[in-house]
Amino acid sequence: MLTATNLSKTFGAQVLFEDANLQLNKGSRYGIVGANGSGKSTLLRIFTGAVEPSSGAIQIPKKVRVGSLTQDQFAYDDVPILHVVMMGNRELWDAMAEKEELLANAADHFDADRYTELEDIVLQHDGYSLEARAAEILAGLNIPTELHDKPLRVLSGGFKLRALLAQALASEPDLLLLDEPTNHLDILSIAWLEQFLTRFSGCAVVVSHDHRFLNTVCTHIIDVDYERVTLYTGNYEDFEASKVEDRDRKEAEIAKRQREIEEHKAFIDRFKAKATKARQAASKQKRVEKIVIEKLPESSRRYPRFKFKQRRPSGRDVLTVDGIWKSYGDNLVLSDVGFTVQRGDRLAIIGPNGIGKSTLLKIVTERLAADDGAVTWGYETHPGYFAQDHKDLLGDAGSDTLHSWLWNRAPTEPTGFVRGKLAEVLFGSDDVDKKITNLSGGEAARLVFAGLGVDQPNVLVLDEPTNHLDLEGIEALATGLSDYDGTLIFVSHDRWFVSRIATRIIEISEGGVEDFRGTYDEFLRKVAANDHLDREAVVRDAKKRAREDKRAAQ
Repeated sequence: MLTATNLSKTFGAQVLFEDANLQLNKGSRYGIVGANGSGKSTLLRIFTGAVEPSSGAIQIPKKVRVGSLTQDQFAYDDVPILHVVMMGNRELWDAMAEKEELLANAADHFDADRYTELEDIVLQHDGYSLEARAAEILAGLNIPTELHDKPLRVLSGGFKLRALLAQALASEPDLLLLDEPTNHLDILSIAWLEQFLTRFSGCAVVVSHDHRFLNTVCTHIIDVDYERVTLYTGNYEDFEASKVEDRDRKEAEIAKRQREIEEHKAFIDRFKAKATKARQAASKQKRVEKIVIEKLPESSRRYPRFKFKQRRPSGRDVLTVDGIWKSYGDNLVLSDVGFTVQRGDRLAIIGPNGIGKSTLLKIVTERLAADDGAVTWGYETHPGYFAQDHKDLLGDAGSDTLHSWLWNRAPTEPTGFVRGKLAEVLFGSDDVDKKITNLSGGEAARLVFAGLGVDQPNVLVLDEPTNHLDLEGIEALATGLSDYDGTLIFVSHDRWFVSRIATRIIEISEGGVEDFRGTYDEFLRKVAANDHLDREAVVRDAKKRAREDKRAAQ
């Protein structure tokens, strides 16, 4: 499907990777992983042709149809959502449009030969079922049937990207290239996408930071690290084990060679002046000169240390949410939501996008007023908040430096303390004077977490805390929160992260609030009997709603 030969990419003096050789085959699914800035998205963009390699070549047979996730949502703003998806198969869409035009002008002139050619294209691509396939994909990505005929502009930014993802999936590609396809997807939609990709008969290549997604979908992992691109067989867990083994083996080989050199040098130093051993010492000297020790490059993977500790424990009753209602105009997002939180709870709030999870956290942290209901914090509670749009938490500090921003949260501490806290979240001495306005999303997230570590709240309220973090950052955050001795309330669509952290699940759905005291995996086992998170059930329910809507319209 795709062959990469001696592929290299540099930006000035920075080497992302060099001499990469890959053969990607039909029926396999490849996950590209690496630290932020390592070059994984750049590698995928080289595959799509959007970026030129510094050297080397990509070969894709001409007959191979390539599908990729475009970010140009504004090009389709006035196009019905269903048509946006159907346009994924451009050859089929153009043939169907031209057929309609021929029929519309048939009274004046009808080109029967061209019509036959177009009909052959439609039949070849199973065109008469294209609309149904497109609707099924949209349903799986949780875009309601009643919106399918409306223009793309009616969707929010995240749902527009879902429609463009649906377009890529509907294009019937032989080679599917997706950069962070689970971004903006809720848990149900991610599960549906997993099922779609595991059934995909072509070759799929995805960049993702979702551990469970990579484990479920991938048959191979492409690791961008050490300025190299390395292919591993197996899912992400297999890759992690294999990579450690490879590094250990290489380091053991280097250690062996270094011991060999030291032994030879010891012999040479001892016997080079002795006539009976001089020839043997000279021979060993030649052997030492021929031994080449490969210098292992430094890994681009870096693990921050997120340290959270409560300044003092709160009272037993931490939070009471009582009958919360919230609407945005005619859009009701929260209806009579209520629950209580006890000291030590590690509460994950889950549910589909648009159901009001982030709105609820904003109401809880008094950043947004409810239409009705009450929020009551318990005795000696001191909450700390991480927003999904976490750059908002940096306020008007855009002109501040990292050092000054963090020092303002701990003004009595020495500058060494502040620099140490920044170093824990991977900001070196060259970074401390960087302006906050110049931070990337991942850097801003790490800085906010460093601030929470300094503040020492006894309740952490986190809205999508893994957004913008790479796999290493997500793992480090899970470790830091596991060690946290306070109360945790968080929203996340990262199932691996939720399963690592949560001891209680609150699911918000159109049917109400489900409060489950137990881990995420225990929650899944409980709801499995009702097909609640069953991937097939998502599509079945969507099809049923579509049939009911069609009958109602007749």
